[in-house]
Amino acid sequence: MIELSVGYASPSPIATVFSVALLLFYFSETTLGAPCPINGLPIVRNISALPQDDYGRPGLSHMTIAGSVLHGMKEVEIWLQTFAPGSETPIHRHSCEEVFVVLKGSGTLYLAETHGNFPGKPIESPIFANSTLHIPINDAHQVKNTGHEDLQVLVIISRPPIKVFTYDDWFMPHTAARLKFPYYWDEQCVQESQKDEL
Repeated sequence: MIELSVGYASPSPIATVFSVALLLFYFSETTLGAPCPINGLPIVRNISALPQDDYGRPGLSHMTIAGSVLHGMKEVEIWLQTFAPGSETPIHRHSCEEVFVVLKGSGTLYLAETHGNFPGKPIESPIFANSTLHIPINDAHQVKNTGHEDLQVLVIISRPPIKVFTYDDWFMPHTAARLKFPYYWDEQCVQESQKDEL
């Protein structure tokens, strides 16, 4: 924490410049747009101050509210995601449970039980504000904004980091799916672990 004291003596110009530079460095690194500004999980935060990114996916805005990388979460991660009309997740499955709470907008959930050699034709379910969706472990799925306004969802996943398999289509064999493990939304914030000297 930085403390500034105000005294009766006028500070020198060098001390003033140094103090201002120190404050600017402190705030730029911790609160004003650093890619990994959060270290730990504060009790109360303003969600509008959290960093967000599209991670190379047009139409997506992702915000990690509580994550394994940024906050040290071990059992769950919570994300806030907003999909512009027409945008969608890739067809994918993962080794964890996932729950969505739709906050606003509407769209479609495509869900295929993944028990054969490929996902197969998915079941289509409309999703809308105040609905919840539960994605079973390893069932291939996709969420798409099929509405005319933004689709905003709160996403809770278990057991981070997750193992994700992505598919080009619903009939792509499981053996051909692309694996990403560990999958971190905030991958740019992962620090190399220090090697044990022993």
